[in-house]
Amino acid sequence: MTACDPAPAPSRSGPVLDCGGRPLDLGRVAVMGILNVTPDSFSDGGVFFAPERAVERALAMVEEGADIIDVGGESTRPGAPGVPVQQELERVVPVIEALVRAVPVPVSVDSSKPEVMRAAAAAGAGLINDVMALRAFGAVEAARELKLPVCLMHMQGEPRTMQRNPRYRDVVGEVRDFLRGRIEVCIRAGIQRDRLVVDPGFGFGKNLAHNLELLRRLSEFKVLQVPILAGLSRKSMIGAALGLPVDQRVHASVALALCAVQNGAGIVRVHDVRPTRDAIRMLEAVAGCGRMRSTTME
Repeated sequence: MTACDPAPAPSRSGPVLDCGGRPLDLGRVAVMGILNVTPDSFSDGGVFFAPERAVERALAMVEEGADIIDVGGESTRPGAPGVPVQQELERVVPVIEALVRAVPVPVSVDSSKPEVMRAAAAAGAGLINDVMALRAFGAVEAARELKLPVCLMHMQGEPRTMQRNPRYRDVVGEVRDFLRGRIEVCIRAGIQRDRLVVDPGFGFGKNLAHNLELLRRLSEFKVLQVPILAGLSRKSMIGAALGLPVDQRVHASVALALCAVQNGAGIVRVHDVRPTRDAIRMLEAVAGCGRMRSTTME
C-alpha cells in the first residue's frame, strides 16, 4: 500500500462567474477575503480605512490565497446604525479604484444601496454582495443594468434590530424559501440565474441554535441550483458556543468554514485567509486522495 502524496487539489465541475471581466472559478472552493473600510466593524473597524492601508491588506490577502476581495463601507454588525449614501460612497469608491489597479483578483462591493452598487461597478467592482438580497428600492434594477454577479443574503429584520429576538418555525425551510423567492424576482427582472449566488446569512437575525441548524443542513440549499456562499468568520455564534472574544476565534472560524465546505459551500467569506485556505486545500487533497485510492482498488 503506497502513501498518498500531496498533490494539486482535484478540480470539480462548477461555474465561472464573470466578475466584470475577472473570472472567479468555482470549480474549487473560493476564498473571499473581507476588507472592511468602516470605523465600527465588529472585527476590524477603522484598521483599513485609508485606501493605502486597504490596498496593503488586500495584497496580503491575495498573497495568502484570497480569490476575491470583498469591500464593505457600512457595518452590518448587530445594532449598527445606517450610513448615508454619500458617506458610504466616500469610503468604498477610492478603495475599490485603488484595489482594481493593485490586485489581480476580482473585487466585490458589500452594499445594499443601488447608488453605491453603480459607483462601485464604475470604479471596477465585479460582484455585488447584498445583505438585503436586492430588496432596497431600485436595487434589482441596478443589478440588472450592471450585469454583474450578485450574492443574495437572507436577513431577518435589519442590523439595528435583527438579534433582539429572532424566531423561526423551521429556519432552514424559511431561509431557503426566502432565497428561492429572491432568485425568482431576479430572474423575472432579467437577471440570469448563472449570475446569482446565495448566502443563508449566518448571524443575521439568527441565534446560536438557528446558525448551527443552518450549517448542519446547508446542503439542502443546493436545490436552489446556484453557488452557496458562507460567512462564518469570527461570528458571534463562536462567542456564544465557546465564550471566546473576537480576536481569539480564528481556529473556530476555520473549523466552521470546513463544515460549510463539506456541506456544499462554494465560497467562504473570511478574515483569516491563509489558515482557511490551507485547511480547505488539505480537505480537497484528502478527498482527491480518497477518490484516487478508490479508483485504484476497484
